[in-house]
Amino acid sequence: MILLATATGEEVLLGVIIQLMIIIAAARLGGWLISLLGQPQVVGEITTGLLLGPSLFGRLNPERFQQVFPAETGQVFLVIGQLGLIFLMFIVGLEFDFGHLRTLGKTAAGVALSGILLPFALGAALAWGIHPHVAAEYSRAGFVLFTATAMSITAIPILGRIMMEFGITRTSLGVITISAAAADDAIGWILLAGVSAVVRGSFSVQPVLQMLGLTVLFVIATFFVVRPTVIRWSRRFFGNGSPELTLVPFSIILLVILASAAATNLIGIFSIFGPFVLGAALCDQTELKQALRSRIEQFVTAFFLPVFFTYTGLRTNIGSLDSAYLWAVCALVTLTAVSGKVFGCGLAARLGGMTWRDSASVAVMMNTRALMGLIAVNIGRDLGVIPDTIFCMMVLMAIATTLMTAPILRRLIAPRPQP
Repeated sequence: MILLATATGEEVLLGVIIQLMIIIAAARLGGWLISLLGQPQVVGEITTGLLLGPSLFGRLNPERFQQVFPAETGQVFLVIGQLGLIFLMFIVGLEFDFGHLRTLGKTAAGVALSGILLPFALGAALAWGIHPHVAAEYSRAGFVLFTATAMSITAIPILGRIMMEFGITRTSLGVITISAAAADDAIGWILLAGVSAVVRGSFSVQPVLQMLGLTVLFVIATFFVVRPTVIRWSRRFFGNGSPELTLVPFSIILLVILASAAATNLIGIFSIFGPFVLGAALCDQTELKQALRSRIEQFVTAFFLPVFFTYTGLRTNIGSLDSAYLWAVCALVTLTAVSGKVFGCGLAARLGGMTWRDSASVAVMMNTRALMGLIAVNIGRDLGVIPDTIFCMMVLMAIATTLMTAPILRRLIAPRPQP
């Protein structure tokens, strides 16, 4: 098929290759520069996307911007970025020791529930108030529901990367936070499905309950069917003395990861949740985990993720905030989002028996939204209930909440020894 490719196909391929070269090189440079300031590299990747996009490059040289980043290739990079998230979430699941949940599960559940309810309530109240001024021509109910949902979701992929950099993935603090974030996102995705049904005018309780039931069945099947099957197979393989995965077993693992992503996609809670559950089910398999990380992690980090984060920035136009009032609304959106997560999650963690310092650490990490909340506003924009100005505000809010995570968390956990 490649030999029969037309000239047009080659031209499209060349365009994609050039864009990939620019995106990966710029993302690495941006990540390195931001790391000098003590920030996670993902912040640099998102910021790089903003600089390369219509916010700066597109404004300074619109014609060259359209030549370098034509709209026709947008779907290609969307798919590449989503594939990167699928493999990242599998790695994040592998990295966590969920044995702590025997004693900490109630605290994680409380943090997750508070991390949804308070941000959603505050976000809905704010959206209701600003609707006549920033989205008067859009459905008020749809605008309120999608804005509130976007402000309620924690970004597991970004949170996982930050926690890996801080080395707290196997501590009780890390497990409570990532478990709460996982539950938070699962609830948020189910809520998002219900909100989408409301906007489409086809809401009923049955589809939402069905989605919840299928999610529970998927988790049970992963832990009690897929997990023992993979463990038996991997022990037979590593029993032969092989130090790493060869082509065939590695291909089988990739198929299992993709199958888990397809399963949760069909359920309706997004593809990245399945690989996370699969990784969590295998987190205690040391040999398998090390072999998989050596195969997957570097390529995912070097190739897939910069594409996802940078290209999302490319689609954001800060120039749409063209008045002092809109910038004031943007600041209010950020303040409301931060307040909901910090107070909701922090108080729940404290009531769950954690120290004030650990409670503050949980609150700060749960406030990391990055780009997961943007899934909600993307869907809202596609359904015609979210304007571009609000989308831009959500991107800036995501960057702000992620920027504040690392320096505050560093102060909170620096004195403690790592187990």
